[in-house]
Amino acid sequence: MRVCARIALTVGVALVALPCATIVRAQVPGAKVRPVENLDVERYMGRWFELARYPNRFQKKCTGDVVVFYAGRPDGRIDVRNTCATAKGSIEANGVARRASEDGPASVLEVRFAPAFLSFLPVWGDYWVLDLAPDYSTAIVGTPDRDSLWILSRTPDVDAPTYARLIEAARTQGYDVSRIERTPQSAQ
Repeated sequence: MRVCARIALTVGVALVALPCATIVRAQVPGAKVRPVENLDVERYMGRWFELARYPNRFQKKCTGDVVVFYAGRPDGRIDVRNTCATAKGSIEANGVARRASEDGPASVLEVRFAPAFLSFLPVWGDYWVLDLAPDYSTAIVGTPDRDSLWILSRTPDVDAPTYARLIEAARTQGYDVSRIERTPQSAQ
């Protein structure tokens, strides 16, 4: 009887430890974040609703209705306009994005929200497209250091299976999904 109890305890501990080991392995600092391989920048342009994100200092005042608009520019860069609702109305932040490297993937971008008079400063942040639905209906954007993450959709909400797939895609990339917070969206 004692042998059976020990075996059961050992198997039970192993079954509990296995998922934990998988989570730890997925978040190993040496494991690289992988951007999507093929991004059609023209299809990516337009309006995206933020479904969820990691909390960050740039969006502290945002209470919901976070929307980002991307528009191509003649110089090959991308105009970025973020809007959100706040307790006192709404705010808007305008920026520009560019490919991080001309020979690198189009999904590895850098973005800057510095005012025009400071455009000479090299203040660019990483902005990688990490997951993209084949029909460009949803996307995950994050930084390679895993400090920032946004889950985007062409619609203000998605069904539960789609949201679960997006969360699992973030987890697979090594992001701590317990940090993700849903973004309230009213019908727009």
